[in-house]
Amino acid sequence: MSKLEFREDDHAVRPAKGFALDRRNGKLMGVCSGIARYFGIDATWVRIGFVAGTLLGFGSFILIYLAIGLIAD
Repeated sequence: MSKLEFREDDHAVRPAKGFALDRRNGKLMGVCSGIARYFGIDATWVRIGFVAGTLLGFGSFILIYLAIGLIAD
């Protein structure tokens, strides 16, 4: 097996820290904004995903959103 080595000049994409709600830039609880910041994408896409999941999943994404909002941080 090969031995993996990491150099100082490696520029891998890694989250700066663990997931946290982004209440400063968030609309309701900061869940979508926190998810977007963690993955490095626009918060609008995450919000659209939650709305689509709520409509297609008969409201189950509302429960997921509330659970993330209450458990995180």
